[in-house]
Amino acid sequence: MDVALPKDLAQDVGLAKRRHAELCRQKRLFNARSRLIGGDLEAWDVQLHDQKIKEATEKARHETFAAEMRQNDKISCILENRERRDRKNLCRAINNFQQSSQLPESRREFDLSDPLALKKDLPARLSDNDVRNSISGMQKFLGEDLNYHARKKFQEEQNREWSLQQQREWKNTRADHSSAEARHTHTRLQLDNTAQHLQMLEGDTRKALCSMVKEFNRSQALESAARRKHEKQQEQEDNLAEITNLLRGDLLSENPQQAASSFGPHRVVPDRWKGMTQEQLAQIRLAQKQQVQEKLRLQEEERQRNMDWDRQRVQKARATLLQERQQRRQLRELRRALDSSNHGLACEQQLQKKEMKEVFTNYPTGDYFSQFNTRSR
Repeated sequence: MDVALPKDLAQDVGLAKRRHAELCRQKRLFNARSRLIGGDLEAWDVQLHDQKIKEATEKARHETFAAEMRQNDKISCILENRERRDRKNLCRAINNFQQSSQLPESRREFDLSDPLALKKDLPARLSDNDVRNSISGMQKFLGEDLNYHARKKFQEEQNREWSLQQQREWKNTRADHSSAEARHTHTRLQLDNTAQHLQMLEGDTRKALCSMVKEFNRSQALESAARRKHEKQQEQEDNLAEITNLLRGDLLSENPQQAASSFGPHRVVPDRWKGMTQEQLAQIRLAQKQQVQEKLRLQEEERQRNMDWDRQRVQKARATLLQERQQRRQLRELRRALDSSNHGLACEQQLQKKEMKEVFTNYPTGDYFSQFNTRSR
């Protein structure tokens, strides 16, 4: 009886895995519903799934960036408004401080820039012959004497007279312009009347032309309607003839002879083929039944082989178990024999120790060694 080694068991497991993978591959290849020639549908689905995950991740990343950008924009707007408000408050505080604590009167040099200093001071001269008006004082110029107000009033009266004169001249000019406008309006009315008369004549001419065009269009429409009617009747006759030809032809009657090819009886014309005959379908069904029976036979053989392998594996495991039990039994017998021999040796050692103890008890040490030496001699 053979013993199943771990190496044999691993080899059997590998063969079973390869056999299962081959069966799965045959199921994929011989299944006409799920088979794809020239493409791996599972790999495409995995790639499509990975692409969707990648797009979703990219979209989430862009949305995260957009949210961060919006948050940063909001924060920047808040900070900018806060900075503007702080700057405005600072300017208001500076202005309030300047108006309350930095008045012009409190400055040390206010007397140099006092706006009422001239009102508080004496005038530059009290008269044209003031003794303070020296040559280098430059206080008296032509037209700046003390008689300035009287002279200014005279000049204003003179300007008023000149203004009245200009108004009279402007009224006369306006009257002349009004008369010219009236003459221009009269001339324009005459031109408008002439244009209106010409427009009326043009309207009458256009109406006559429109009536002529309408008559011409009516005649053209009648001719077009007659032509369309004739064309429609001709098209109906052509359609009727075409329908009759199609009904009597081989296309709609599905004549199988029209699909016969000139290259041989086993070939057909694809654009005229109307399907397989009952004999061909029966042959295909018979071939399918034979394939099913062959597949069932292969499955039965595979099942028988698997059962043989399982039976051999069970027999090997049973032989291994029996051998292990026999080895354990032999080990127990050896251990029992060893224990019995050890027990006998232990009893002998105890007897020897007892004898030695009795000898040491009966004889002194020197007599025992002398007796032992004598015996040895």
